[in-house]
Amino acid sequence: MNPTASFIFTTLLKIVGIVFLVILPMVSYAVYAERKVSALIQDRLGPNRVGPAGLFQPIADAMKFLLKEDFTPAHVNKLYYWLAPCLAMVPAITTIAVVPFGSTLFGVPMVIADINVGVLFVFAIASLGVYGIVIAGWASNSKY
Repeated sequence: MNPTASFIFTTLLKIVGIVFLVILPMVSYAVYAERKVSALIQDRLGPNRVGPAGLFQPIADAMKFLLKEDFTPAHVNKLYYWLAPCLAMVPAITTIAVVPFGSTLFGVPMVIADINVGVLFVFAIASLGVYGIVIAGWASNSKY
């Protein structure tokens, strides 16, 4: 493996590791803190059922999410029903390609696609998200 590919691979591995081991647990406990503050404002207890003072509530929420039934209505067009959220999210994620995260890191530019018309690219790609919404409505076979 050449040094550039090795550098890119280790960098991606570090980013994925940081996201999954640091940021995701922080997000779940930020939701816990938000629930506690909301409960304080509303003069109620908040999450207090799982573990001491509800500290295991994010873990219980994750287990609940993983064990949920995958329900697809019988009357929908299944391919488009599952494709529509992807078509709505891909343009939003793609626009990050032209956002610079810094100048350079060890000589590597910190932008995925350095194009001169970055703002125009963001507007063009962001407008494609509407197709996902339209296909979602069409795939549900709802008269509304």
